Amino acid sequence: LLFPFLEKYKFMGPTQVMWGKDNEIRDLLKKAIQNLKEFHDDRELRDYYRDYVTPLVEEVEGMIFKEENILFPTSLEKLSGDDWVAISKESEEVGYAFGVKPEETEKLIRELKQTIIEEPEIKDSELVSFPTGEVPLKELMYILNTLPVDVTFIDREDTVRYFTDNSEKIFVRPRSVIGRKVQNCHPPQSLDTVEKILASFKEGKRDWVDFWINYKERFIYIRFFAVRDTKRRYLGTIEVVQDITDIKKLEGEKRLLDEKF
Repeated sequence: LLFPFLEKYKFMGPTQVMWGKDNEIRDLLKKAIQNLKEFHDDRELRDYYRDYVTPLVEEVEGMIFKEENILFPTSLEKLSGDDWVAISKESEEVGYAFGVKPEETEKLIRELKQTIIEEPEIKDSELVSFPTGEVPLKELMYILNTLPVDVTFIDREDTVRYFTDNSEKIFVRPRSVIGRKVQNCHPPQSLDTVEKILASFKEGKRDWVDFWINYKERFIYIRFFAVRDTKRRYLGTIEVVQDITDIKKLEGEKRLLDEKF
């Protein structure tokens, strides 16, 4: 949540380093869990502690130091009151560390009421016309948000312009990513791959790329598509993320007339 706001004030280097370190900590934690076993003597326990626990603790302590001495003081110095109000609003959607929600204070509630800008109203009369028909703008928004996928659009300048807002997001995205360069929305470890994907789309070498991962005990299918006009000019990229855990389990067939009501 903090990184997009700090980026507005040109504070980016340290946050990118911390993002990379956070991924290293996750890897160390994963290795520590994977190698945890029943130890038969003190030597095995000492070896485990030396090889897995000590490096993990040192990196976590280093991250805490960076947060308390760099990230948080800089945020307090650079971010405005409106920034903090927006962060407070988006925190509800992203969630809190360890699942602990901070107690709301009367001061914060008053500040939220005074400074939160209402979202613009979409009029029912506004229509979006396509070669295959037209749809009221409000209905189009709900159609996109009903799709069982997360869709994000990045324009030809690599700027995040839009994402769907359905109730069961796979990867939570704060609205502060809108207007942000997509390169700054990925950890340093994956940045090179992101750049290569976008370059292959812009050069017309590829039209899509896909990946699949295990995430929170679900099987996630991630696809990137180049968006082109009728002359194949590059307009941007869409990312489509779908939970296909249950789809993978399907067998045989189920026809329309098989459905019971």
